[in-house]
Amino acid sequence: MRIDFPFAAKLLAEHQRIQILCHRSPDGDTLGCAYALCRALQNMGKQAKISVDDVIPHSFDYMDDNIEIQEFEPDFIVAVDVANFDLLGSESYRENFRDKVDLCIDHHATNTDFAKYTLLESEPEAAAAAETVLLVLYEMGAEVDAGVAECIYTGLSTDTGCFRYSNTTSRTLRMAADMVDKDIPFEMVNKRMFETRTKTYNALETLVLSSMEMHFDGRCAMLSITQDMYRQSGSDESEAHPLKAIPRQIEGVLAGITVKEDADGSFRASVRTNAPLDASAICARFGGGGHKRAAGCSLPGKTLREAQDNILESVRLALEEL
Repeated sequence: MRIDFPFAAKLLAEHQRIQILCHRSPDGDTLGCAYALCRALQNMGKQAKISVDDVIPHSFDYMDDNIEIQEFEPDFIVAVDVANFDLLGSESYRENFRDKVDLCIDHHATNTDFAKYTLLESEPEAAAAAETVLLVLYEMGAEVDAGVAECIYTGLSTDTGCFRYSNTTSRTLRMAADMVDKDIPFEMVNKRMFETRTKTYNALETLVLSSMEMHFDGRCAMLSITQDMYRQSGSDESEAHPLKAIPRQIEGVLAGITVKEDADGSFRASVRTNAPLDASAICARFGGGGHKRAAGCSLPGKTLREAQDNILESVRLALEEL
């Protein structure tokens, strides 16, 4: 059921023990939303905790500050920046929450309404779910202190590529400015998110770039990330997120594809597009979704080549439709 901001604020206000769920392969938006909401709720005297079925990249460690670790049985469960139930994590993990997610706060137009209630500000209104969470906090009358503001800024900046992507709106920039006015260390956030690389990431990037393929007269660039690349580089999936943006940056490319092999041998694709190609339409053919310029999906195929060929066929069809 779709709801508005006052109703979402009422739901959060009337519950005392709140568990917050993030999506797997956690990025700055889902984590920024979760930490901001958790801190704000704890500041209001409520019990709140965060659950993620994945490794949280150490670059986000600063958001742990001043979050109290609390153990309790929740009376209300909230998912943030999660477009569909499968994105929560492994099948065994998801079973803990099947039919138990009370509220989803999101900004994906492809949200599947898996929660009992859904607060959705889809594009072009919300560049990041952090915008929606911030508006909920304002509606609740919650204090947006420096700790909350730092987390909201993280969500805003990471989902907009440090305010470079086309999803950035004037409201996004105003919200970011409001967070900076809280005297947050935004320089540190920007440096960590966009300028700092580990040695293992550099080794992984070298391997991944060597896999690049160009297709459809240079209109599609495709990278692959395999489990063997993780082993060779000493890296892991928590460091792979920045690689998704690379293929789209090549001159003339409309579709940038990154195919990732999971530990169980299955495959997923991250799709980044330039106008006028629609990334969500490419992923929708496999039951995935997201935004016009950024989307993802699971891929059929028992081998990497089969998975690659499947996503390339979807790109081919999308290009033909232009």
